[in-house]
Amino acid sequence: MAQKPTPKKSVGDDPRYAQAVQNYEAGLRAMQERKFDKAKAHLLKVVSGLSKELADRASVYLNNCNQQLEKGTNHFKTAEEHYDYAISLMNVGDYVTAREHLDTLSKQVPKADYVAYGLAALNCLTGHVEDSLRTLDQAIRLNPALRFQARNDSDFQNLAEDPRFTELLYPDPGADLAAEDGTEEVS
Repeated sequence: MAQKPTPKKSVGDDPRYAQAVQNYEAGLRAMQERKFDKAKAHLLKVVSGLSKELADRASVYLNNCNQQLEKGTNHFKTAEEHYDYAISLMNVGDYVTAREHLDTLSKQVPKADYVAYGLAALNCLTGHVEDSLRTLDQAIRLNPALRFQARNDSDFQNLAEDPRFTELLYPDPGADLAAEDGTEEVS
């Protein structure tokens, strides 16, 4: 009587391989969400796993995670240097990371006019009109000279037709005089 050959198990049937694939996919998702610490943890499990092919792929992404994590730990000497970095991120279109840095700066140096101005520009570029007007007003209150800078800043082109923006940049000088005249007593 001939014995039936036992069916050969495929790699896909191995629960350890399936777990490695799940970790690999979770690592890629975390990278897409820019959660590099989380991605690194998942990818490390894959690299130390059984599948050589999957481990090789994961190690490429792991290197990328490590590079991104090193970038994120920039230690800036001054708030101005940190601001310049955030603006450079904005200029290359990395608005999410730029916002993270500007939000951090606004907590570290809440009275810095340039940080409020940078947030106003970022808010305008990302379509947050109300936030842009609010933070630009804050920046101008801290440093009225920013009014002139904003007039020629292409980052604010989305607001060019907004009357609130115009009022912010070109205040009516007569309004201040009228307010002063109304408070004076006539003898």
